[in-house]
Amino acid sequence: MTELYDPLAHEPLVGDAWDPSRVAAAIRAIAADAEAAFDEGWPNHPQDDDRERPFSTVYLGGAGVVQALDTLQRRGLVDLRRDYVPYLERPYEQDFFDWEHERSLWMGETGIRLALQRLSPSAGNADRLAELIAGNAEDERCEVMWGSPGTMLAAAAMYDLTGEERWLELWRESAAWLRGRWDSETGLWTQHLYGRVRQFIGPAHGFAGCVLALSVEPDDELHRRAAEAMRRHAIEDAGLANWLPVASMESLRANGDGSIRVQWCHGSPGMVASLAHIAPGDDEHERLLLAGGELTWLAGPLAKGANLCHGTAGNGYAFLALFERTGDELWLERARAFAMHAAAQVERARAKLGRGRYTLWTGDPGTALYLADCLAGAGAVPLP
Repeated sequence: MTELYDPLAHEPLVGDAWDPSRVAAAIRAIAADAEAAFDEGWPNHPQDDDRERPFSTVYLGGAGVVQALDTLQRRGLVDLRRDYVPYLERPYEQDFFDWEHERSLWMGETGIRLALQRLSPSAGNADRLAELIAGNAEDERCEVMWGSPGTMLAAAAMYDLTGEERWLELWRESAAWLRGRWDSETGLWTQHLYGRVRQFIGPAHGFAGCVLALSVEPDDELHRRAAEAMRRHAIEDAGLANWLPVASMESLRANGDGSIRVQWCHGSPGMVASLAHIAPGDDEHERLLLAGGELTWLAGPLAKGANLCHGTAGNGYAFLALFERTGDELWLERARAFAMHAAAQVERARAKLGRGRYTLWTGDPGTALYLADCLAGAGAVPLP
């Protein structure tokens, strides 16, 4: 099945038996290492960036680390030694990316303020967050990292936190605009991103992330159209399924390296984890979800590492989603097998470099959240 994935991007499963005590210890070790490394932020990892100034945002920076540590503490898995509220309260300064903007959930001020509101709610911070979300309502990127789907998820998270109607109104404003941009011909959205115009399929930058954002208020038409687009763009063979990063192989070759991937951000794991909640009313959707899950298992853990975005932990969320949908214990067993492998990958990488990787989406704290969800037997990727 090499046409559906690249075996060189994956590595054999370690095969260690599920051990809850070992997993809990791995979570504590990740948190302790992160706390010890804090110095008004966390140092950038060589695989993320070689600049000295630490990132502050959710995807690569300190706000994401704080979000993960706080979640682990709220779940009773770690006891933190530090108060990170003063760190989050610092005035926002743009990080280094030329394309960055402050309204971004993952790479801007929105994500930082959402993390702060969870730890230390205030009216002033909430008002600024509402301003950012409203300003991003019609962002042309049409994806989670930078665009309105990401800030829609922030609005939904604030509604869950507060029950205030204004957050639902902000979500609906963006949702109406996003629905109007749904391409009826391809079933996808068009992203104006990084100086290019493409139609991405996965959750980080494309279709699946838009559907997730719109699913805050799901309806039958949303489910039908989403399932139809998912089927249209699937690549299937012998009971397995995958999806290209973009709408066509021609576009992939023209705008990338031509590689098909099996990652949360691009490929079957992210598609399954993001769209397992869709209920279009036919068996075909579940068949396709299972085929994507089987490919994720067959391909095995990612050699890139343990992280959420493009690592073993992110892929494991496909199994947790299928367990929630089907109730079949096989998927929970597979999720936990990937958890054991991800924990080993973190230990191996830390021993090699002498330090951890301190980010939510590309590093160890995000992996710790996946380990925690495998202990609980349920959970989803921490998008907002």
